[in-house]
Amino acid sequence: MQQIQMELQEKYKDKWRPLSPELGTEQLLWLMVELGEAADIMKKEGSQKIMENADVRTHFIEEMADVMMYYNDVLLCYGISIEELSKVYREKHQKNMDRW
Repeated sequence: MQQIQMELQEKYKDKWRPLSPELGTEQLLWLMVELGEAADIMKKEGSQKIMENADVRTHFIEEMADVMMYYNDVLLCYGISIEELSKVYREKHQKNMDRW
């Protein structure tokens, strides 16, 4: 996903600000907006429609894709590689597995 996001950034490099730590906060805020839009669908349409209505489901998945795009932008803003994320993710997972 990061590679796809970097392709998008490259395509629009003349229109968009370059990814950097300074832009990270802004991208994180946009991520939160997109999460809100996904939550709004859940609130207004309900889980059953997300599961059974093709149009509602597609809209919900589109919003979740937007979340993932901004998430990857934030990672890229701070130079977090997939390998680094994977390592820390697995360590955090193990901590959670050992918690109780």
